[in-house]
Amino acid sequence: MGKKLKGKDLINIGFPQNNSINIALGQIHRYRKKEKKERILEEAKEVLQNPEKFQGNAIWGKVVEGLIKPVEVQMHKLRNTRAPFSIYGENEIDEQAKFQLYDALKLPIATAGALMPDAHAGYGLPIGGVLATDNAVIPYGVGLDIGCRMSLSIYPMKASYIKGKQHQLENILKEHTKFGMYETHRQKHDHELFERPEFEEIPLLKKLKMQAYNQLGTSGSGNHFVEFGVVQITDEHNEFKVPVGEYVGLLTHSGSRALGANIAKHYSYLAGKQCPLPKNVQHLAWLDLNTHDGQEYWLAMNLAGDYAKACHDNIHARISKLLGCKAIVNIENHHNFAWKEVVNGQEQIVHRKGATPAAKNQLGIIPGSMTAPGFIVRGLGNQESLQSASHGAGRKHSRRKCKEKFTKSDIKHQLQMHEVTLLGGGVDEAPMAYKNIKKVMANQQELVEVLGMFTPKIVRMDK
Repeated sequence: MGKKLKGKDLINIGFPQNNSINIALGQIHRYRKKEKKERILEEAKEVLQNPEKFQGNAIWGKVVEGLIKPVEVQMHKLRNTRAPFSIYGENEIDEQAKFQLYDALKLPIATAGALMPDAHAGYGLPIGGVLATDNAVIPYGVGLDIGCRMSLSIYPMKASYIKGKQHQLENILKEHTKFGMYETHRQKHDHELFERPEFEEIPLLKKLKMQAYNQLGTSGSGNHFVEFGVVQITDEHNEFKVPVGEYVGLLTHSGSRALGANIAKHYSYLAGKQCPLPKNVQHLAWLDLNTHDGQEYWLAMNLAGDYAKACHDNIHARISKLLGCKAIVNIENHHNFAWKEVVNGQEQIVHRKGATPAAKNQLGIIPGSMTAPGFIVRGLGNQESLQSASHGAGRKHSRRKCKEKFTKSDIKHQLQMHEVTLLGGGVDEAPMAYKNIKKVMANQQELVEVLGMFTPKIVRMDK
């Protein structure tokens, strides 16, 4: 844009002297600053004359909202009473995580909540926290890693294959999985997801598309992993018709990479601007789903969730090809997301931040640690838990605590005891960092039933 467009330029073409001018300037300077001032003003005139035509438009939709029905920015107070809630495995959960849930339950939009037995403190909602809200979505209630998920492929191979082909399997993980901020696959794969209109229509996503394309099929860092292990099917009446016995399994845990993190940061910032809250709960700022930003976040969040799934599918497809074998079944689930679900007869937004969806007969996978088994589960549809279960064992020690408490030789000893090979992985992901998964499972027997187990044998993580 040659000369910088100013507020008075918009007033001159008829804009009312209210916040719609600031919104328009913000949108123009963020997304259209390279274009000619005259062209922008022509479009802005059209927006004033036919606002309905521009409703939902990526750039002008927010301006139209400012002209027709401005978002009310007001300081929200917490209620004195909490919405109804349930806590599972209460004695195993730290007080801070409970208090974070109690605060969230006092939000004026909160209608119900639950805390899973693997819960620990996080930002805004605790990890393992589930919160139902009325027509509003909390970006930090979903979390930074939108659509972080589990995916388990079971192969028609005997478990003894892992020992017999140990070196080949280690090499597959070393050569064909990518971790950390910068590693990407040399040979990129395309995906129909990149044809989605959101990548064109939402300016933020347009900017993130190329990076998302490059990171497809990669796993990030932290507690994300790709691992070979032994799947033991224990329930003969399983939905996937796999006979009771032991098989080779591939389990992956990762999310939506930079795409999800950038969506989370952008819309958390907007939520904080539109929904000022007391300091102790400012991370719980929400977006009303009737607003432009609320609807845009919902679309972006769903896209990030589908992208996380595409990443897992890509990893599993690459590895299946290298194994020369097709999986007989794949079980998967998100655990950082928000869904529209019916709670007490009303449609609500259910946030699960580090919690597994466990509706009646819904399948999922709840991992332990690199030396503890994970569990294949079937949801029991418990309404008290908002049809949710834990997303893993949950952390007992923070990353900082692990670095103070454990050494590499402590980890080596644990790995040897459990006959696990670790490629990468830091002290902060020590098996001892996690709660006892068997205790966690015992505390949620009314939420899920167990169909089988996955025991890790070769684990690949970020360095």
